[in-house]
Amino acid sequence: MSATRLAALDLARGLAVIAMAIYHFSWDLSWFSLVDWPVAQGFGWRSFAAMIAGSFLFLAGVSLDLAHHEGIRWRAFWRRLAVIVAAAAAVSLVTYFTFANNFVRFGILHCIAAAGVIALPFIRLPVWAALAGALLLFTLPTWAGSPVLDGQLWLWTGLGTPTFGSVDYVPIAPWAGVTLTGLALSKTFRRFRIWQAMSGVRFSGSAGRLTRWLGRHSLPVYLLHQPVLYGLVWAAAAAGPQVDRAGNAFVGNCARACQESQGTEQICEAVCSCTLLKLQADDTWSLLLNDPEDPGLRAQMNSRYQQCLVDPGLEPPTPD
Repeated sequence: MSATRLAALDLARGLAVIAMAIYHFSWDLSWFSLVDWPVAQGFGWRSFAAMIAGSFLFLAGVSLDLAHHEGIRWRAFWRRLAVIVAAAAAVSLVTYFTFANNFVRFGILHCIAAAGVIALPFIRLPVWAALAGALLLFTLPTWAGSPVLDGQLWLWTGLGTPTFGSVDYVPIAPWAGVTLTGLALSKTFRRFRIWQAMSGVRFSGSAGRLTRWLGRHSLPVYLLHQPVLYGLVWAAAAAGPQVDRAGNAFVGNCARACQESQGTEQICEAVCSCTLLKLQADDTWSLLLNDPEDPGLRAQMNSRYQQCLVDPGLEPPTPD
């Protein structure tokens, strides 16, 4: 059975595309400080992003099995791999010029390409072998991680600590294990003829047809949707009142860190706003923006923070 003719697979991939667009639009709004949602740091948002990435990798494993279980179609496999690798390189290039040092070094497309190669031998192996391979990849960071693999050279492995920030980072371990899990599930579905039973379900309503269309064209939609959304949000931010994005981000990140050890949301926001005002008053803030890792400037920032902890400038309560 061809994966392209299975409407349920197209629908699942289309739903993942919609979820991805929702996440990226929210991220863009947060990046331009149009909302105060903790999209980059919040546990719920990070979990949402992980589920979206996992769904694409899982469905890549299902598609790999459906496309090649009767025999590996080498020409189709290498053509698909070349397209994904080219798309991954394009994402790295574009994000390098957009986000500078936070560009995508090894993101979801890089991982899908690598996971496809890793999963290839398992197409002809039993289900238990694919599950064992998935378990190996899932657990690899817990027992094979090493400081020797820190930094950028081995970042693709997921076995070290990256020394960079990135807007998308999906290393082979543990993520390629999700692709092997999808491969194993598809093998199981074929064995019990579940795919055959589902082949008659078409999802022919208007919403179903649109979602399936998105699923069938998930790669071009992936490549195009974020530049479009980012451009729209950028235009809205440029047309509206000027927002101190860096300052808002500092206060938000500072307040979240403060709440873990110091106090309530109201107190922490006041402390961090006070810190920002003090840094701006003595021109330390502009210097920090140019060189955020300077130890002397960070010491000054911590000193201002400690001063604001003592007196955050909260208004005293009004007596009844």
